[in-house]
Amino acid sequence: MPEKRISMAYHRQLNAVPVIPAALESPTGFVADMLARPLQELRISLTDRCNFRCVYCMPEESFGKDRVFLPQTSLLTFEEITRIARIFVTHGVQKIRLTGGEPLLRKHIENLIEMLAQLKTPDGRDLELTLTTNGSLLAQKAQSLKNAGLNRVTVSLDSLDDAIFKRMNGVDFPVSDVLHGLEAAHAAGIGPIKVNMVVKEGMNDQEIVPMARHFKGSPFILRFIEYMDVGGSINWKMDEVVPSSEVVRRIAAHMPLEAINSSLTGETAERWRYQDGSGEIGVISSVTQAFCRDCVRARLSTVGVLYTCLFAASGHDLRALMRSGKTDQEISAAVAHLWRLRADRYSELRSATIKDIDRTARKIEMSYIGG
Repeated sequence: MPEKRISMAYHRQLNAVPVIPAALESPTGFVADMLARPLQELRISLTDRCNFRCVYCMPEESFGKDRVFLPQTSLLTFEEITRIARIFVTHGVQKIRLTGGEPLLRKHIENLIEMLAQLKTPDGRDLELTLTTNGSLLAQKAQSLKNAGLNRVTVSLDSLDDAIFKRMNGVDFPVSDVLHGLEAAHAAGIGPIKVNMVVKEGMNDQEIVPMARHFKGSPFILRFIEYMDVGGSINWKMDEVVPSSEVVRRIAAHMPLEAINSSLTGETAERWRYQDGSGEIGVISSVTQAFCRDCVRARLSTVGVLYTCLFAASGHDLRALMRSGKTDQEISAAVAHLWRLRADRYSELRSATIKDIDRTARKIEMSYIGG
């Protein structure tokens, strides 16, 4: 059986339909897991498709032209996404991030953003609505996204060198078009805008300082992400990881930095400011300095499967609950029950190099649940 068939069948069989507790509780605006981590952020994948074939996410050798993607009928509708989001908000979610694949490939995404923008927290505040994109369609969509209610956007850009960037995105997409998208988003009033660079040893690590220099003093916040072992398609190796400490060292050798202390719960990036006051950078140490203890994020796949960890192998099928006619109260009770049982800390266990984790275990692909 081809790998493309195995992948989809494998995850279908592992995604259990959640059990609805006998006692249906009313949400209080707060629910915590077994490590006392509150539920505060929901990341929603809108599509498993992407027009890039990035080497660290959807490499061409695993996601070629014969790849079978999900049919439209399998995807959550905008109404279903909004319904699930509303339920999560009653449990304390304050931030929703739309991801993919490439979320801007989802037709009429502006309609969904308008629907989500109507949701309020239990105390009446607006949600923070954000989106992660490769930037390929951002120039033409930026204004309509802002008009629909999008607050922030994060754009992936792994090099300023056209040859390196094209090699990393796998489809010969030029740097200039992504930079144009960044400027369009800024002009539309979306912000703050973050730029994410995944650093892979021997491929684009020579671009660390040029990227920092380019975005220093700009309206954009540059963040460097350690190359992660997500999914089973990328043939990840530890010696291809450039530690965040090395990223900071290289930049500081040219442009002095000082650490910024952050008290935000669930903050994934360690922040550094330029000593001359011309902006900041962030580093996300997802491999060398695990931040599992502060993780407040749940992830909803394109087909409505809830994952409580980016490195999960299985999830919980919320779409099945919705399409079987369960009420909001029943689904809400199931979500709260699942979160209270959550004890995920994959990165901590991996970093500790102990036997409690199987590094060879198959994990869900990032393209199904977003980064």
